[in-house]
Amino acid sequence: MALNIPGLVSVSVFFTLTLATGIWASWKSRKDQQNRNPTEMAMVGGRNINVFLGLFTATATWVGGAYIESTAEIVYLPSKGLLWVQAPLGFALSLAIGGFFFVNPMRSKNYMTVMDPLQETYGNMMGTLLFIPPLLGEVFWFAAILASLGATMRVILDIGGSLAITISACTVILYTLQGGLYSVAYTDVIQMIFITLSLWICIPFALVNSATESIYYTATHQSYQDPWIGKIEKHYLGRWLDDFFYLVLGSIPWQTYFQRVLSAASTGQARLTSYLSGLGCFAMAIPSVLIGAVAASTDWNQTSYGLPSPFERGESAMILPLVLQHLCPAYISITGLGAIAAAAMSSADSALLSTGSMFAHNIYRKILRKKASETEVLWAMRTSMLVFGAGAAGLAFYSSSVYDLWFLSGELVYALLFPQLCCALFAPSTNTYGSAAGFLVGLLLRLLAGEPALSIPPVILYPACSLVNGTYSQLFPFKTFTMLLTLGTILAVSYLAKALFQRNLLPRSWDVCNIMGGTSILIPLQQVEKQESSLSPLLSPLMIYLKSSLRNKEAFSSSKENM
Repeated sequence: MALNIPGLVSVSVFFTLTLATGIWASWKSRKDQQNRNPTEMAMVGGRNINVFLGLFTATATWVGGAYIESTAEIVYLPSKGLLWVQAPLGFALSLAIGGFFFVNPMRSKNYMTVMDPLQETYGNMMGTLLFIPPLLGEVFWFAAILASLGATMRVILDIGGSLAITISACTVILYTLQGGLYSVAYTDVIQMIFITLSLWICIPFALVNSATESIYYTATHQSYQDPWIGKIEKHYLGRWLDDFFYLVLGSIPWQTYFQRVLSAASTGQARLTSYLSGLGCFAMAIPSVLIGAVAASTDWNQTSYGLPSPFERGESAMILPLVLQHLCPAYISITGLGAIAAAAMSSADSALLSTGSMFAHNIYRKILRKKASETEVLWAMRTSMLVFGAGAAGLAFYSSSVYDLWFLSGELVYALLFPQLCCALFAPSTNTYGSAAGFLVGLLLRLLAGEPALSIPPVILYPACSLVNGTYSQLFPFKTFTMLLTLGTILAVSYLAKALFQRNLLPRSWDVCNIMGGTSILIPLQQVEKQESSLSPLLSPLMIYLKSSLRNKEAFSSSKENM
């Protein structure tokens, strides 16, 4: 296959346009930064992002390369079909739930990151532990996006995947470092417009191609493969529900989401942005569904691709760019290639900014350098983005394992972070003991359930667990079960620990997490003297001892103040 010059030019133009937009946005943010907190400008846009800009950047965060390509792939796969495409509805419901329940408590205290309420409720050290799953998730997500883009460029443009990964990573890192959220938001506008126009321009040509059967007929009738509408067999219902709840609830506790709603100019605008972006995510799946349906309705022997089909060659993950390349005219398909690059970068920059913001604000400022200046925190954020971005680019060369690690990290965020965030916001009586116990229980249960993609055998065999070709498959909704058990553990252990200390069943000296607040139980001296006359003479020795202790305590405090 020869180098695809028109496609290369299209992608190059898009990369240049994106970089120029990001640099312009960084210049604009510096111009608007006068008399404003520089780190707040970089992390949450000075809390001044309007609804229009917020809608585009929130939608683009979820509508990434994996979103549009995996949606088309699932529709195309004979064993799946449209009924297994859960992300559009799942993300839409997730954004609606986030806007209705989570926006107000997060904005009411002017939080900067999703980790703030966790550190506030459970302490900095527990917050550091809870920081690990989302950090790994964002880094692996960035790496997976780059790996997907590199594989696509290798197949379609016939250029080295490593070259595509390097150029993409450098572009994203450069404009994100320059302008923070402003650069990410304004480039998201360009990327979303590019994705929408490019895909919709390609679809009519793919639908009327002579090698393609009517998608209305193939939706319910066997043609070149099983109907693309798909079906959900009864024994797979538990897994389907588990994956759906994972998408709906597990998509909430991510900094990429809260960075958008915390950057809005008001709580009302934040909620509106969340609701509208949910509709945007759902709408943006329509082109991918149509392309997947076209792929399932195509006689590939009549195309330049030939036989065997993409499914038989193991290239189902590339079905969207393959449809654009082989079912559309060359001058049309090059616009679709730009759309794939745009979708990849729209999520990559969000993941990079998210990791940098959490590290700089929650780790560097609150733990490592509590007296750091705003400029120092800003440079810590930029340095961490450079390090995490370079690390993710390195991991992208191991594409197969990166995807598996990202899936596992995302499940850990669902099982561990979502119940912790719910308790921190809606059950403030929970404490560090409950948080630590919940983290340990959730982590053990998830790892003991195994992970076939990483060759981790299950220790816990849940109901309906089956052995297929030497690999165990958990059909029980264990991810949601683990999340609920983590939630119950946090609540139960928090209540138990507090009750044990309050009733003096455990000595206060054992309260290493200081959940009782470290408040003194001594009564003020004046109140003791006032009430002494009303007490029984039998208690006089006790009162004398108490007064003596109080005077010694006050004398000690006075001496400390005079030193």
